[in-house]
This record gives sequence, structure tokens and C-alpha cells, in this order.
Amino acid sequence: MTQTFIPGKDAALEDSITRFQQKLQDFGFNIEEASWLNPVPHVWSVHIRDRDCPLCFTNGKGASKKAALASALGEYFERLSTNYFFADFWLGETIANGEFVHYPNEKWFPLPDDDSLPEGILDPRLRQFYDPENELSASDLIDLQSGNADRGICALPFTRQSDDRTVYIPMNIIGNLYVSNGMSAGNTRNEARVQGLSEVFERYVKNRIIAEAISLPAIPQNVLDRYPGVVEAINSLEAEGFPIFAYDASLGGKYPVICVVLFNPTNGTCFASFGAHPDFGVALERTVTELLQGRSLKDLDVFTPPTFDDEEVAEHANLETHFIDSSGSISWDLFKEEADYPFVDWRFDGSTEEEFATLMAIFKAEDQEVYIADYEHLDVYACRIIVPGMSDIYPAEDLLLANNNMGAGLRETLLALPDSQWDKADYLALIEQLDEEGHDDFTRVRELLGLATGKDNGWYTLRIGELKAMLALAGGDLDQALIWTEWTMEFNGSVFTAERANYYRCLQTLLLLSQEEERDPTQYYHAFVRMYGAEAVEAASAAINGEAPFYGLQAVDLDLLAFPAHQALLAAYEKLQQAKRNNWK
Repeated sequence: MTQTFIPGKDAALEDSITRFQQKLQDFGFNIEEASWLNPVPHVWSVHIRDRDCPLCFTNGKGASKKAALASALGEYFERLSTNYFFADFWLGETIANGEFVHYPNEKWFPLPDDDSLPEGILDPRLRQFYDPENELSASDLIDLQSGNADRGICALPFTRQSDDRTVYIPMNIIGNLYVSNGMSAGNTRNEARVQGLSEVFERYVKNRIIAEAISLPAIPQNVLDRYPGVVEAINSLEAEGFPIFAYDASLGGKYPVICVVLFNPTNGTCFASFGAHPDFGVALERTVTELLQGRSLKDLDVFTPPTFDDEEVAEHANLETHFIDSSGSISWDLFKEEADYPFVDWRFDGSTEEEFATLMAIFKAEDQEVYIADYEHLDVYACRIIVPGMSDIYPAEDLLLANNNMGAGLRETLLALPDSQWDKADYLALIEQLDEEGHDDFTRVRELLGLATGKDNGWYTLRIGELKAMLALAGGDLDQALIWTEWTMEFNGSVFTAERANYYRCLQTLLLLSQEEERDPTQYYHAFVRMYGAEAVEAASAAINGEAPFYGLQAVDLDLLAFPAHQALLAAYEKLQQAKRNNWK
């Protein structure tokens, strides 16, 4: 069998693929290659997923088919090992009360009577970073996955790299502020850590360049020519009508980062891709393949035009959009002829051990503390790296303003609503409670509660605003119901099935008719049936009478048996839990 070695990897691609595939099979994961893309030469991407639980998927990219598949499988291990596939979901009461929720080495800190942060979590530097005004409560730090306030705060052990001390960081902070940043898996410990640290630099430098509208130096053609595969890919994109800019994003040779920008003259938009690695060539190749990961050439029309509004570009919401799908705004200043930094033909590469030491030295020079959690329970090394102040995707104040555990207190109440027999006033009081607790009308209820609902029911598209329409119907406040029904049609109607959209049109018409006291509803019944169908007229009438206001929602017990998608997720998690039990013995 041929052996293909590429820079930055400590094993041949063929060996990595065979090993990773075999291990996934051994642990009971049924992985399929769902789609491949090769839009230009030397740019491949693949989407892989679990046949039994399609919510578990990754995308890989590379300059060859094998490199892309190895990348996707590596990312699959990274997301399994760090539990990232399950980060947005409540795991139910059985797991919340189990021997462990996340890992056997987790530590639980009971909530103090005064709700202050308990001793033993974080270190002084982290406390200052996450809670500078002493506003955080212990109850703010209950993790979404367990939602178990009786058990307390679940914290995971990280090794502080400056002195090898163990520091316990609450899972809630990790999930809220870092999402997938700084996670990695690899053939060896150093290879994975270099990848994780490179990702931290990539996103930190990307945010700085975008937010500060920094003008970057172009990479000279004679330097690009060292990498013929990359040049061929760029030339192919240019030939398809997409001008490409390749920049040194090292900010004067300080960080191992590259930026490549694609222009789409057909709609005046652009897309900036960033990549990082100690090896200049690897960073450049990554940046170009990232440009087209999961995209064909016809998918390059979803981006934003460059702008002169640097304030808008620097807004945190814009930077978050760049993290999610790179479709945020960038400043025209990025492209100025006169760059803010000189081009540097940088090199930080060596063996992966040397590369790790080199990258750590950059953090040390910036007085940045690095915390690493190592995971080997799947027999593949993986890690999660946190560098407070550099690797955060969301600001620390989100722990107070947009914590992912905000819906925990509502979960039981909302899931039981379709079967509830409350007094009318109680439904209207719940609308007030949603307002008092500051829940955004646009928030999807399934995300608020941490549910995998599947797409075949009303829970999937339900937002707080639509829920208010239902509660107003249940509470008999038809004026308020009309306001929220019209809100729903305007702001949520685009994601509805044809049947659900038709129901809301019918409901709106019946609500408008209910305000016309001099009109006799029976006179319009036949026309309504011809327009909306008998089923929709019946459902909307039942909602207005308060008999069945929760259209398309089934009641759900706390084991979430009503959601096959959530059950598939829990079944996948149980395979992981079993691997952890066996490994930690």
C-alpha cells in the first residue's frame, strides 16, 4: 500500500484513515461519507456523519481526497472526545444523576446557600477574567447538559501550562464561551496540540484583523510559486471569474496565520478565509481549502459586500457571524495598497514537538495563560485548549446575558403545555414571565431547552414569539393572539411547512373575523373551507376557542421519548459513556 505523508502530520494518511475508521467501528459508530466536493484542482472536501444519528457529523478538507477524509475523521474524534456533538443538548435526568455526566474525572461543587461561587473552581486569574465585577452566581454556572442544580456546578480538570497545576473550569463556561475553538485530535499528542493552538491563533488574529480593519501585505508571487498545487487552485478560481487575494496575516511575523480573500464580482461580495499552522505552506493550503470547504462554485453568492463602515465591521455580532460561517462583513481597508505591516516570509515549523514549544513561547511572550484538557478514552489523542482573552468566541458577559442554561427552569413547564389544563390567567402569566426573564422573541424554543426535536413537528420551528401566540390563545386574549400570530407569519413563516403556513393564514383570518362583532362567522364558513381546507379551519377554530391552542406540538415527558432524534443522540452518547467507563478503570 502506498504511504502518503503530508507536512504537519505524524502518520501516513492511509494509516490514519484505516486506524480512525476501525476505531469508530469498534466503538459502535456507523460512519458514512455522505457527500464529496472537488470544485477546483487540489481542493477537496467531504461531509461524514453517523448513519444512526445524523446530528453527529463533520466536514473535512484537504489538497487531496485522502487528506480531506483524514481531516474529517480527525475532526470526528475531536468532537466525540470533547463531547462537542452533545454540547447544545440536555442529556435527560438519567444521565444528570448518573455516576458522571461528562467524564469520570469531573468534579461537582454544591451550590452555597448564598449562591456565591464555591471555592475550588477556577484560579484567581480566571475568576478575574470571567467575573470582574463579582456579579456571577453559582447557579449561573449549572451546565446545560445535566441541568442538575441539586448536584451543583460540574467542572472539568484542565492543566495550567505555566506550572502544570490542575484547575477546575465549569462546563457551563466552556460551553458558553468557547464552543468548538481550540479542540483537536491527532495521530500524536504534539500534532493535535499544535493543531489546537494554531486554531486559537487563527481565530484570534482573524478577529483582530477584521475588527481593527487592518490592511494586510500580499504574499509575493515568487513565494506563492513554491506551492504549485495552491497556485493551480487559485488560478482555477480566477479563471471561473473569482479574483483571489493571498495575504500574510502574521502581523509582522508574529503569528503563523494566512488570509485568502475571494471576490465575487457577479454580486459584489467577498469572503475572507483564514488558516494557521507553524509551516507556511500548510497554513496557506489550509486557508485555500477552507475557502471552498463544503461549497461548490455555485455556493459562493451568500456572502456580504465589503464596507467602509468600520464600526459595523468591529461589532461583536459581526465577528460571531464570521466564526459561524464566515459570511460577516469586512472592511475595504483590508485591501489597501499600502499595508499596515510588511510581508514576512515566516517559518515556525519543525518537528511537532518543536512546533508546540514554539507556539507556546508566543503565548508566554504575550503573558497569556494556556489551559489544556487531554482525552484518550477513544484511543486517539484529543485535547481542548482554552486561552482566556484569546480563544473566547463569546464575551464573558454572556454568562450573565445569554447563558445556555437560561431555559432550564422552563423545560418541564413548556414540554407539558400541550396537555396542560391551566386557568386562563396562568397562560397569560407565562407570557409575562417570558418577558420578565428577558427571552428574545426570536429564540428557538428547542435551542432554549436543549432539545433535538427532529423536523417532523411544530417544536422544530417554534420560537418564543410563536409560543406567545399559542399562550394568548390558551389564555383567551384574542387581541394579543392576533399580534403574535402576525409576528409569527412575518418572522417565522419562511421556515414553515406548507401545511403550517396555511394554518396560520387561516388562524389570522379567523382572529380578524373575531374582532368584527357585527359579522356572523357562519356566513363565511364555506368560503373559508374552500380557501384553507376543512382541517385547517377546524384546527384554527379549536385554537381560538382555547380547546387546542398548541398546534403541531405534542406533549413530551422528561425522558424525551417523543423525539426519536433526541433518543438517537442519547444512544450515541451512551456509546461514549461506555468507552469512558472502560478507559478510566
